[in-house]
This record gives sequence, C-alpha cells and structure tokens, in this order.
Amino acid sequence: MTDPLFPVAAVQSLERRGLRDHVYDRVLDVLLGPSVEPGTRLSIDAVARELGVSPTPVREALVQLERTGLVTRVANKGYRVAPPLVAEHLDALFDARAVLEGGAAELAARHADSLLPLLEEALERHTRTAERVKEAARTGELPLELIREYFADDWNFHHVIFESTGNPFLLDMSDSISTRVHRMRQTVHTGATDAGDAVTEHRAIMRAFAVGPQTAGQAMRDHIERVRERSRHDSEV
Repeated sequence: MTDPLFPVAAVQSLERRGLRDHVYDRVLDVLLGPSVEPGTRLSIDAVARELGVSPTPVREALVQLERTGLVTRVANKGYRVAPPLVAEHLDALFDARAVLEGGAAELAARHADSLLPLLEEALERHTRTAERVKEAARTGELPLELIREYFADDWNFHHVIFESTGNPFLLDMSDSISTRVHRMRQTVHTGATDAGDAVTEHRAIMRAFAVGPQTAGQAMRDHIERVRERSRHDSEV
C-alpha cells in the first residue's frame, strides 16, 4: 500500500489554515467597521466564543492582523485595536503608497494590452458606485453598506494594477496597504466625499497606461498626492 499523497497532518493543516483565514476575515470586518473604538481590548477567548471556534485560529488571525497595523499587542496584556493614525504616520503611508503603487503601475504597464480591458471594467464599476454615493450624499442619507461597497470598488481599481504586475510579493504588500488605507479613511473620515475626483483621476491613470510605463507611474503618483492633499484638508475640518 502506497503512502497517501496528502497525509492526514497536511490535510488538517490546510483545514486549520482555512479556518484561520475565515476568522481573520470576520475579525477584519469588525475592525474596519465604525463601531470599534481605538484601544478596545480583543480577548482571544471572547472572540473565539463569539465565533464558535477554538482560541488557536483566533490567535493566529490576530498575529496576522498585527502585521497590518490594525491591532497592537502589549506584553502580558494581549491585543487591542490600534490607535488612530497620527499625522506623521499618514504622511508615511502616502509616501509608501507613492513608491509602491507608482512602481507597480510602471511594471503593470508592460502588459498594457491585457491590463486595459480589466482596468476599464474596474473603472466602470467604480464610476457606477461613485454615482450612487453622490446621489445618496445629495439626499443626506449615505448608508454604511454603500460606503463599504464604494471603498471596495475604489480599491479594486488599484488591486487590478497590482495583480497585473504578476509579482506575488507586490500582491502581499497590496493587501497590507489596503487595510491601512481603510484605517486612514476612518481616522480622517474621508474617502467617499471625493468620489468624483477619484473617478476622474482613475480615468487619467487608465489613459496613461496607453502611453507607457513612466507616464502610468507618474499618473498614479499624482493621484496619490491629490488624495494626500484631500485627506489633509478633511482632517482639519
């Protein structure tokens, strides 16, 4: 009898990893929501009971989330929701985005023929959601679900560019940046109010990909700088 291709231990490891990822997604949804105050203690046992799982996948998920900056761990005190981003950290985040996303755009531009149809689809989706956001804002009712959908569609445009680089390391960095961007939006209460500007700038980025890598990279950096300026303005209001 031959040995099994996938030993029981390996299968169990995959199952545990799937459970950990599920717990990670559930906790991340809570952290990115509006109801969690900075500094809130995250009890591993309490979260495990609420989700109906053992403490192990919760502990593993929190270790992952610590790397995103959304939670912090204090020795002998456990995990807490991270404090709001201060001005210096916001600037550092935008500097990192300019370097990372500008470079990603230049790499992705090498595959412009296959990238542009994907970007056009992402932009159309972003545009439709932005119109719904603007209409809701005019009526004075902006549902949380719509804001989340808008943020997802807005970031998807950026994510498509990361995917088109074909670089797995940049994709990992993309996931880390995306959570920090959402945390930034919570900190300065910005993101949906500039929907029209974001769509216009995304359209300019898409046109730049048809010109060449350097133009695409510069268009992305210009977009990020404009978002930085709007975020500074919103944080002062």
